[in-house]
Amino acid sequence: MRFAIIGITAMAALFNIGQVAAADGKAVYDKGCGACHNNMDPKLGDKAKWGPIAKQSVDTLVATVVKGKGAMPPKGGQAAASNDDIKAAVEYMLSKAK
Repeated sequence: MRFAIIGITAMAALFNIGQVAAADGKAVYDKGCGACHNNMDPKLGDKAKWGPIAKQSVDTLVATVVKGKGAMPPKGGQAAASNDDIKAAVEYMLSKAK
């Protein structure tokens, strides 16, 4: 019984750490995406430019960022970014276009 309690406690701690470590879209944006999207199209918050982009699924947009497009390098130049980081940044950017 004691080992079961220890195991459950350890799993709960790991689960909570995972939630804390979850990607923060604004932080990812500020670290990398903002260097371009604060100054170049589509600019953060530009509803007219983001409107057609926002019609695509988040998964499609994440795939585009991971691959790169036009002047944007793969992963927006953040090679160490995980797909979860990219997804969080995409969702943050879309939220600013609403």
